[in-house]
Amino acid sequence: MSGNGSKHFSTREAAAWLGLSPRTLDRYRARGDGPAFHRFGSRVRYLAADLEAWAAARRLSMSDDGPAGREGKP
Repeated sequence: MSGNGSKHFSTREAAAWLGLSPRTLDRYRARGDGPAFHRFGSRVRYLAADLEAWAAARRLSMSDDGPAGREGKP
């Protein structure tokens, strides 16, 4: 399932790409916390660009750890 160079991934493929279990990705989708997706009948599909954008939005630097990451520092 692709058009215009856009690859659609199944939940299993998208989860593997993200390093998650399919069940975790399903939970994120149900809560509205996961990447954007398309529904074709009963099938859920993810675009590679949406997976990349979702992952990039969760990228943290060492300075973004918050209070727990700064224990022991003044």
